[in-house]
Amino acid sequence: MDDQEYTYFSLNKLAEAGFKDLSRFPSCIKILLENLIRNEDGFLFTKNDINNLASWSIDKESFELPFMPARVLLQDFTGVPAIVDLAAMRDASNRLYGDPLKINPCIPSELVIDHSVQVDSYGKITSLEENIYYEFKRNFERYAFLKWGQKNFDNFRVVPPATGICHQVNLEYLARVVFIKETGNIKTVFPDSVFGLDSHTTMINGAGVLGWGVGGIEAEAVMLGNPYYLLSPQVLGFKLTGELSDQATATDLVLYITELLRKKGVVGKFVEFYGPGLSNLSLENRATIANMAPEYGATMGFFPVDDITLKYLRLTGRSEHIISLVETYTKEQGLFREDTDSASTFNDSIEFDMSSVQPCIAGPKKPQQRIPLFQVKEVFNKTNQVDHDQENTHVSIDMDGGVSASIGHGSVVIAAITSCTNTSNPSALIGAGLLAKNAVLQGLSVKPWVKTSIAPGSKVVSGYLNKSGLLSYLEKLKFNIVAYGCTTCIGNSGPLHDSVAKAITKNNFLVASVLSGNRNFEGRISPLIRANFLASPPLVVAYAIVGKIDIDFETEPIGITKDGKAIFLCEIWPSSKEISQILKTLLTPDMFIKEYSTVFEGSEQWQSLPVSDGSIFKWDIDSIYIKNPPFFTDITKTIPKTEDIKNARVLALLGDSITTDHISPAGAIPVDSPAGKYLISKKILPDEFNSFGSYRGNHEIMMRGTFGNIRLKNKLAPGTSGGWTTLLPEKELAPIYDAAMTYKNTGVPLIVIAGREYGTGSSRDWAAKGTFLLGVKAVIAESFERIHRSNLVCMGVLPLQFDEGINYEVLGLDGTEVYDIEGIENNFYPQKKLLVSACHKDSRKTVFNVIARIDSKSEMNYFINGGILPYVLRNISDI
Repeated sequence: MDDQEYTYFSLNKLAEAGFKDLSRFPSCIKILLENLIRNEDGFLFTKNDINNLASWSIDKESFELPFMPARVLLQDFTGVPAIVDLAAMRDASNRLYGDPLKINPCIPSELVIDHSVQVDSYGKITSLEENIYYEFKRNFERYAFLKWGQKNFDNFRVVPPATGICHQVNLEYLARVVFIKETGNIKTVFPDSVFGLDSHTTMINGAGVLGWGVGGIEAEAVMLGNPYYLLSPQVLGFKLTGELSDQATATDLVLYITELLRKKGVVGKFVEFYGPGLSNLSLENRATIANMAPEYGATMGFFPVDDITLKYLRLTGRSEHIISLVETYTKEQGLFREDTDSASTFNDSIEFDMSSVQPCIAGPKKPQQRIPLFQVKEVFNKTNQVDHDQENTHVSIDMDGGVSASIGHGSVVIAAITSCTNTSNPSALIGAGLLAKNAVLQGLSVKPWVKTSIAPGSKVVSGYLNKSGLLSYLEKLKFNIVAYGCTTCIGNSGPLHDSVAKAITKNNFLVASVLSGNRNFEGRISPLIRANFLASPPLVVAYAIVGKIDIDFETEPIGITKDGKAIFLCEIWPSSKEISQILKTLLTPDMFIKEYSTVFEGSEQWQSLPVSDGSIFKWDIDSIYIKNPPFFTDITKTIPKTEDIKNARVLALLGDSITTDHISPAGAIPVDSPAGKYLISKKILPDEFNSFGSYRGNHEIMMRGTFGNIRLKNKLAPGTSGGWTTLLPEKELAPIYDAAMTYKNTGVPLIVIAGREYGTGSSRDWAAKGTFLLGVKAVIAESFERIHRSNLVCMGVLPLQFDEGINYEVLGLDGTEVYDIEGIENNFYPQKKLLVSACHKDSRKTVFNVIARIDSKSEMNYFINGGILPYVLRNISDI
């Protein structure tokens, strides 16, 4: 092509070699198969692996297969601990007579700093500048460490702060779609694929790139050249027909899909979208749908490459040569979607007509809790049992500038246009801008108690909002740009106005947030907000104007003009035609080329950060952010003996849907918590505390924060909320961290017992690391979310699953028992049934079976090594 020669591994040759016709295989299975063929080495990737997948069928039993992604995507919250671990592995390798310089990423690994910025300042022209100032002030050490990593590790690049959100930067710039690997004079092309240290890595599936979120510890192993092992996936085909109505947005569509697939049950499955409706979906809309795959439970939400993919690559400034290569390669390999294609063969399928989508939001606690817009008021009042006739449902407060306001139950106190889910979608952002313009022209304004913000996922967004003239209208409604980062979506919403916070706390008001994000778990957005709703960017603006969640937009006005005229939402809602016309003339490749030409350079603050010398990191014992973790302290050359668990105590007895946010919170650190007390002991003042997520390079803080979410309900500590437990047999109420250390000092192993969907939510490796450091040997639950289960295994913590229909309540367990778990030390194998004995206070015993959720031979290798990091170190260093 264009006088350049490329080598590729042909899928068509398989048919010539006698394998079945691949034309009806789902595209995602074909990509996995190409990966096996290209990497076949007779050891890690074998002909047997190829034979197994090449004979894939809907009724074939699952089998383990290796996969090596083309690259790894990191963000700073999960990326800092990953690079800390690599630095610590260099130390350990050096100490054990290995070559420390063997510890290097083998594949391109790109880290985007997007998770640390908080919304300290809002509603002002200077908000962006102020928030960047505070971001660098808080994160100086962490950022300097990442610059050291960029300088000293091969294949590692950092996108500096105030540039964008990792998934949007990935979509608009980093993604190759077809990857080119140069080895000497040979250029090999193959499908781009990516593992991310963030669960919403799936956003790139919208561009035909295979990828999903994995735990940091798994990503580290992949970065160091070890394949990732997965069970051959079941693939659900999702047929889309029709097109969205004028009132509906991609956000509304993805909330429908999330609700539908959560009911269907797709945990651990690939979802591949197909059907005539795909031709009516822009790539940005596809990316919105793919982004929320973790919320609907799937490993991926995949859209094959087609003409719309090529159109997007051209829009975002990719070269014509690359676009031609993508088209030629994917067509040659049978990976290019055409409207005339026959449907692939899927394990299961579902069909949805997009014309049925109506405006909606989701909440108050889960993304799958979709509520039609006209039912929000009724559902909120009914679900939350708000009695508006009782005293003190609203109180008057004084805001800045002598403004008086009234807030109470149902008040919206945060309205945030945030998250790559929607800020990557120009239609959604232009829609929000047009609604803001129409509202301003009608004389409407936002309520003074609402904390408003817009945090684009890339600088391209502010470019086209500025160019269109719509940013000024958003700013008139106090939707000023506060950051180029995740902000409110991940809980970095910053403090509420002092008067608002005091009124909520004093009166126990049930207030709400509305955000264009992807998650709304309780306690995630703000510790003071119990009802959180996901909505499209235009609806975020609408709720900021009305200032309350309990409104029926069909029958109640969004506001009243100065001359007393009632204005309804439908009167200021922009049409899709108007949005399309603006985008057609506004968005050009030059905008993307300009913004991404300097993407790795960073600001003056970034460039002036000092970088320490040496390929082995010089740990500062006084550092608050970066500490040498204890994961390799006791590592030996020999693999330790695997033992049964004896005389264990329960650290926490938990309910259903315990999220990784519950286990390892990312937001504010309470002053009176073990982590807060630790910081104070280090002379850090409470107003100088950073978020939990920013301390993930310091195990001392993170282990103290484990199970420390203020909304966590531990049934071993009834009547409490947060990180409390009962120390046994003393029956003393104690912080979970303090109790764990007491048990550890007396040699008592620990377990955690929980209900369904344990570990749902973000791919947060510290939820497993913290569990390990507290001395927890096993977690017994009714079911596990995919990433967290894997992370537990990778940290040497044993995930155990109750038999179907059995749980701790059925068994009559209350967490005060003493537990033995047998069957680990002899003939241990994946998914083995183990015997658990629980000895009650009155000497009765309850005996039951559990399944060891170590799902593959590779996971068993990790577990018996004490985790994946010791396994990798023993192999790399040839100890």
